[in-house]
Amino acid sequence: MEVAPPRGFRYNDIMSPVERSPELEAKLKALPTRAGCYIFRNAQGDVIYVGKAVNLRHRVRSYFQAQRQHSAKTRRLVADIADLEWVVTDTELEALILENELIKRFRPRYNIRLKDDKQYPYIKVHWQDDFPKVTVVRRMLPDGARYYGPFTSAHAVRQTLEALRKVFPYLDCNREITGKDTRACLYYDIKRCAGPCIGAVTKEEYRAIVDGLCQFLEGKTEEVMAELRRRMVAAAEQLQFERAAMYRDQIRAAERIVERQKVVSGKQEDEDVIAFAQDQDQTCVQVFFIRRGRLIGRETFMLEGADPEETQELLTSFIQQFYDDAAYLPPQILLPVELEETQIIETWLRSKRGAKVTLKVPKRGSKKALVEMAAANASSALAAMRAAWEADAHRHTEAIANLQLALDLPAPPTRIECFDVSTLQGSHTVASMVVFVRGVPRKSDYRRFKIRTVTATGQPDDYAAMREALHRRFRRAVEDTSSTPGQREDPVWKRLPDLLLIDGGKGQLHVAMEVLQSLGLAEVVPVAALAKQEEWLFLPGRAEPIRLPPASPEMYLVQRVRDEAHRFAISYQRQLRRKGMLRSRLEEIPGIGMKRRQALLKRFGSIDAIRNASVEEIAATPGMTRTVAQRVKEML
Repeated sequence: MEVAPPRGFRYNDIMSPVERSPELEAKLKALPTRAGCYIFRNAQGDVIYVGKAVNLRHRVRSYFQAQRQHSAKTRRLVADIADLEWVVTDTELEALILENELIKRFRPRYNIRLKDDKQYPYIKVHWQDDFPKVTVVRRMLPDGARYYGPFTSAHAVRQTLEALRKVFPYLDCNREITGKDTRACLYYDIKRCAGPCIGAVTKEEYRAIVDGLCQFLEGKTEEVMAELRRRMVAAAEQLQFERAAMYRDQIRAAERIVERQKVVSGKQEDEDVIAFAQDQDQTCVQVFFIRRGRLIGRETFMLEGADPEETQELLTSFIQQFYDDAAYLPPQILLPVELEETQIIETWLRSKRGAKVTLKVPKRGSKKALVEMAAANASSALAAMRAAWEADAHRHTEAIANLQLALDLPAPPTRIECFDVSTLQGSHTVASMVVFVRGVPRKSDYRRFKIRTVTATGQPDDYAAMREALHRRFRRAVEDTSSTPGQREDPVWKRLPDLLLIDGGKGQLHVAMEVLQSLGLAEVVPVAALAKQEEWLFLPGRAEPIRLPPASPEMYLVQRVRDEAHRFAISYQRQLRRKGMLRSRLEEIPGIGMKRRQALLKRFGSIDAIRNASVEEIAATPGMTRTVAQRVKEML
């Protein structure tokens, strides 16, 4: 593998070839003519674009030549380039795979990428277990389980599973299934679990139920319905009328689900249909999932960094990112336009699926109608999202303007910072700082504080905890760290809020004013305290609190900010408590020292996970023996 020479040039202007610096000229001349990936960075060293090329020299040099032919987005990219690196690969396929990995790692601003940072939800069927349970997870692992997805909405996934559970009563608990439990849980009583824990079904019967669920998720509805009908008839012939009635109810529930699945082809093909819609700077992609000729589902994805002139790059980027994490790849994918890199994309998809995958652009007939229907759905979804965004923006603007008037603020509270303290009898005391910008949470600016002074005394003191958190936050805003060698300055600390909101009453407000005055910020940062019970706002120098109109946009905004600060503080405090409890429980087990404890924590993450693991799984943890693993299992 060959990499670029050390960084050296700065290229902040759109320059013609004759204006190139010697450093830039040397770097461009050093580019190889082989396949690989190239990485552009800005002056701050951040990765701003990742691309692949069959010929690195030709592709990279094209950015700095004939710029009048470039799109506006490419011209902006070139203006931001301050550094260049590259990685040579043996094949174009390797370059495509590497490009996808680098985009996921760095999320460059000029690349087209899926909008959400979060992992999309999957349905996981724990098929590797004797009695497979069904859960919703955010990551696929090579653990022998069956995965279905990705989906864009965890809520929609759970709704789907609840409907399917009426047909296929599966497990979702952490019980160790022996078939000898004296009582089943409530789900067995309401016919949402087959009850293998009490021996109501055998291992083979339960696995057949879950296999039916898997087939249903794969679109094999006819086979599943036929099997349910066969079991109903067999139960009736054996005079097992209650069991026959159960199958009858399951068939009716399955029929209601199947009725919602549109028949789009009589050929019983498996294929995905991808289309998109664009409006200004927003891009929406719609994916139809067709299994056995039925439209069994659809998902909507938003893209960032897409330009209206980049139709082919848009589709290529989406296909790379979506199918890199997809649990299933169909043999055919329908697209609205041809791709320049069709052959290499098909080769990559084939390596993912293990069988041939064809990218097809239908010109006429029912398949073209499917692509047009997906595009129409994408346009409709984008219009609905834009209407919701505009309505939210209007409400946020109104709330900010009303809050400025109500609190007599010198400027609209565009940036609001809110602090809250959480403790449990003086232990694990923490504070949270949440940030809302224009009425929307900016989670990248959230910060949390592990309180040191109060923890040292062991006595709960919310005032002291708030004082420490506020001082640590605003001290960073006024101190000069630029001359401190090796210390990287966090820009979040330097941004002062338009409104500092404290969760509490007059006492907490007094603490906040003390801190701001000690740092010379009392006249710069407006502050208010929101009391929980009456929902009153206390301001410095005012004896009477301010009562915002109930159900008003401004009241909703401050309550939402306060509740988010409370949630963030509570979640951090619970996290510390769980870690402390886990560590203390493990420390009580003979033979578990620091290294083994850390290894168990790293692998399993929780007491419940270790408790539910088998002795063999615990013994497989680095540094563990079977004897110690047996002891861990017994004591937990």
